[in-house]
Amino acid sequence: MDTPDLDRFESRRSTVYAPEGIVATSQPLAAEAGVSILREGGNAFDAAVATAAALNVVEPTSTGLGGDVFALYRTADGEVGAMSSCGGAPSDATLERVREAVADDQDVAPSEAEMPQHGPHPVTVPGTARGWEATVDRLGTRSLSEVLQSAIRYATEGYPVSEVIASAWDHGEELFDDEHARDAYLVDGERAPRVGEHVTLPELGASMKQIAEEGADTVYEGEIADAIVEEVQSNGGFLDHDDLAAFEPEFIDPVSATYRGTEVYELPPNNQGLIALEALGIAEEIGAGEVPYDSPERIHRFAEATKIAFHDGHHYITDPQYEEIPPLADPEYVAGRAEEIGPEPIENVDIGFGEGAGEDADTVLLTVADDEGNLVSYINSRFAGFGSGLVAGDTGIALQNRGWSFSLDPDHPNRLEPGKRPFHTLIPALAKFDEDDWAAFGVMGGYMQPQGHVQVLSNIIDYDMPLQRALDEPRWRYREDGGLALEGQFDGGIASKLARRGHDVSVLPPLRFGGAQIVRNQDGTLSGATEPRKDGTVVGY
Repeated sequence: MDTPDLDRFESRRSTVYAPEGIVATSQPLAAEAGVSILREGGNAFDAAVATAAALNVVEPTSTGLGGDVFALYRTADGEVGAMSSCGGAPSDATLERVREAVADDQDVAPSEAEMPQHGPHPVTVPGTARGWEATVDRLGTRSLSEVLQSAIRYATEGYPVSEVIASAWDHGEELFDDEHARDAYLVDGERAPRVGEHVTLPELGASMKQIAEEGADTVYEGEIADAIVEEVQSNGGFLDHDDLAAFEPEFIDPVSATYRGTEVYELPPNNQGLIALEALGIAEEIGAGEVPYDSPERIHRFAEATKIAFHDGHHYITDPQYEEIPPLADPEYVAGRAEEIGPEPIENVDIGFGEGAGEDADTVLLTVADDEGNLVSYINSRFAGFGSGLVAGDTGIALQNRGWSFSLDPDHPNRLEPGKRPFHTLIPALAKFDEDDWAAFGVMGGYMQPQGHVQVLSNIIDYDMPLQRALDEPRWRYREDGGLALEGQFDGGIASKLARRGHDVSVLPPLRFGGAQIVRNQDGTLSGATEPRKDGTVVGY
């Protein structure tokens, strides 16, 4: 299938305003699932889980029960908090055992083996089901069963596939070589669905119905757990029943820093939120947001700030239970790093992941706000597309490949260790513009995420853009190979001007520049915007 032509955003969109509730996400049916919960009296957290569950069905190319889920939120009573429902490596997955297991496939010595992208070894414990349950139990007003009903209906009764998602689904034709994986996600077990084609996912629907009836424990200690363990171990992996049963979500404190008067909240390690905060701090230190918007100087300064933050983050961020992490967003640290930026690009900056794991990974983001004052940024993902390529028996649950971001280098801070959580790209975020002016947002897409946060926030804070325009504007991204990629919509010879400054400039298609969503509660007025590079929409009421 041809990739959708998004090189020009000709369809006009405005920022959406609503009085009682609003949902922004990357697929319209999922947004409607969330808003239906709000209309029925649920709050933003109930709607977030309903939307996430629907996305598992209508955008299965980017998310699923076999992955992890994270949240950053502000409650109606003013609590700012975060949830991390992220599993670790299997307890039997030692560095030595995994190296030995993958060396033959890679035709290298064990000392030279690298964590594979697909297969059983990058599968980590899935956090989604217990994360959903914890969200509604602690913060919501509805039961898990109630909020799963739209997803179950879409899976069992079917839905027409939207354009961008249909293009991404092609990936499954090459990835899935097991019969039950192909039966679960390919039409007649052979091909990806076409744009507008009506599809059902009955196995996934049955699993969701089982979770609705029995609770999330069935994924960790029941029949679904049995299927997950059997799938991984029959393919040579190490995940076992004890790994699943021991897993619990965590409610944690976010990290924050101030950018030009706006307090920005991000997830702490093992997630990459500190990269966004460090980049924003460096950008403020060098005045990146004070130069004209359409100048190459603006992109140069922000990209160089991001480059340094990537270097630091990808060398130091890992599971904090295993390694001490420097204070990357501390103002004194940031000021020292900012001194390295000059008029020409810094050369030979190694960001630490030589194989590029996750540079262009896929996931979903949704944001919800209600009229009580709750707002949440919620992320659910398997990492890269359909994940590991393994689907657990006849459950329809595709297992994540988040462990792909582990290093098999024993000297790397993010090296594989039993039980360890991998470096995580997923970063929901909040911004406090004023005492009664808050936004929940995010920009999906692997390493695009922190630099997407920087650009969207700068568009709003530095250049006073409305929410939708802040998402519509063309983006840049620093690439792991040291290059600077731009979208083709930039005007005024920006690419050639940056090249003359010494940047290795390339132009990439819009789908490589992330998927942003945002909602805002400004003095009681709800508003939202959605990513023009995706299939999504904003629904308010």
